[in-house]
Amino acid sequence: MSCIPCGSAAAAAKAVVAVSDTTMPSKAEVQARGLLIDLYRAKPCMPIMVRLAWHDAGTFCAKDNTGGANASIRFEPEISHGANAGLTAATQLVQTIKDKVPEIGYADLYQLASVVAVEFCGGPSIPFRLGRKDAVEKEVTPDGRLPDAKQGHEHLRDIFYRMGFVDREIVALSGAHALGRAHADRSGFDGAWTKEPLVFDNAYFKELLAKEADPSLLKLPSDLTLLDTPSMSKWVKLYAEDEQLFFRDYAAAHLKLSELGQFQ
Repeated sequence: MSCIPCGSAAAAAKAVVAVSDTTMPSKAEVQARGLLIDLYRAKPCMPIMVRLAWHDAGTFCAKDNTGGANASIRFEPEISHGANAGLTAATQLVQTIKDKVPEIGYADLYQLASVVAVEFCGGPSIPFRLGRKDAVEKEVTPDGRLPDAKQGHEHLRDIFYRMGFVDREIVALSGAHALGRAHADRSGFDGAWTKEPLVFDNAYFKELLAKEADPSLLKLPSDLTLLDTPSMSKWVKLYAEDEQLFFRDYAAAHLKLSELGQFQ
């Protein structure tokens, strides 16, 4: 299976279906999925698991093929980068699964934890395969490769274009803010983006477009900037109207993110 290239939603959806229909999970993957579901039932830590996987994969640079979904985030100094504040707790939770399924690598497990978290919260089924190569300590990435929530669309494009994404995928991936909340001690912001932050749906986009904004909900500069340009705002509107379209596009974009720097 190769990463889904930038293209139409129909092509992306077909690729997702094809992978889902032909990929048979290994015994180790099945065991890890079961343990992750048990963890999520006992402790609603799904949002931070999504964040862990995103921040690990989101360091990818297509130009020199560095970073990506390789679990380099578990090493210093990367885990202590400002954007990763609070993620040590997530790596410790993943370690409890790793100890029980040692044959799965860290890079695979970080991404699997995110995939299972999205599905557990009612989101789309995201194709997944094992086989990522774990980074070694010398492969940690420099600080500054992850999005800054205080910045606008030019910054978002710089970050996501570096990884190989386009505007449609940037907006789709932003929809994962339906899960979780920001914490002042980690990001300087506080609050949830939606009324049900443990449910993965298209509420994030609906709240962005709400004529009467709920003052209790969070809207970061990096959220509001999605409305600044037609090539992004049109997808906000479409995803707010059509949750299934959002789910299809999100699954394709998440799959691509989860494999950055791998399987080449």
